[in-house]
Amino acid sequence: MSAIAIKADELNFNYKNFNALANISFELEAGKLLALLGHNGAGKSTLIKLILGLMAPTSGQLNVFGEAPYLRRQRGALRIGYLPENVSFYDNMSGEDVLRYLAKLKGVGATRVNELLVEFQLDYAKSRPVRTYSKGMRQRLGLAQALLEQPNLLLLDEPTVGLDPLASAFLYDKVGQLTRAGCAVVICTHELSLIEPRLDQALIIGQGQMLAAGSLSTLRRHNQLPVRLHPLEVDIDGVTRVLQQPQFAALQPYWHGQYLQLPHAMDESLMSAMAQVSAHIVWREGELSLSDMFYHFMAKLPRFDDTAGLEIHACNR
Repeated sequence: MSAIAIKADELNFNYKNFNALANISFELEAGKLLALLGHNGAGKSTLIKLILGLMAPTSGQLNVFGEAPYLRRQRGALRIGYLPENVSFYDNMSGEDVLRYLAKLKGVGATRVNELLVEFQLDYAKSRPVRTYSKGMRQRLGLAQALLEQPNLLLLDEPTVGLDPLASAFLYDKVGQLTRAGCAVVICTHELSLIEPRLDQALIIGQGQMLAAGSLSTLRRHNQLPVRLHPLEVDIDGVTRVLQQPQFAALQPYWHGQYLQLPHAMDESLMSAMAQVSAHIVWREGELSLSDMFYHFMAKLPRFDDTAGLEIHACNR
């Protein structure tokens, strides 16, 4: 099996006259976690449907483990675990019955059902109707059903919405176990601070376009992101005088009171001028958070206005 779980090259998809995705290119290796990020209507759900093989691209290439997913699906050979944002079950069925029913549809034995009930801490409630399950229990049941076939690729759509911190931590612990075992995982989420320490790479899309793709360090290094400089010891008046010099005016620095922010990395001339203000000034470069980077890329979109519907909430429908 290919070590590349997903490979998209100039991927496009049109709904009649509407271009939902344009020129999306990225790779996801087996055993890695990709955070799929974007505003409402960005095209995230369309991309998930293409990966699931529910639709074929209008143009470009999309391969899942080396083959077009919609072709694999037609042969019944596509084994991808999927947890939708709003998972629903037959409420009168028990948790065990739900898993046994889905296992039978997928040709999975009862032993696997029992294993998952224990692994996801549902064995004590396996005979209870699903309608009595809490939100966290439903999400655990949803993730369990997504893993019935022991897939090599797992897609999770807003998996932690409405969960308390303990339930979210449990889910991400399981995701970590899966990636360490070689499973590739795609998580579509708006909870940026929660996913940031866990992701291997991010794919940020907006208005159907790919805005950024890669690890956080790659995004910081290759996209001229703003730089925050935290002074350990500083002469504010001296720094202000340096920044007011005509040769540095184009940098448009922003002094926040705790850090200095520039639109991109400082050049050597500015660093030298800063050093001349005081021999005791030491600058520590601070990395932008995933949330900072997200809004940086969103701000590049035409007519971007975070009060006009471009939010980080659930995936588009």
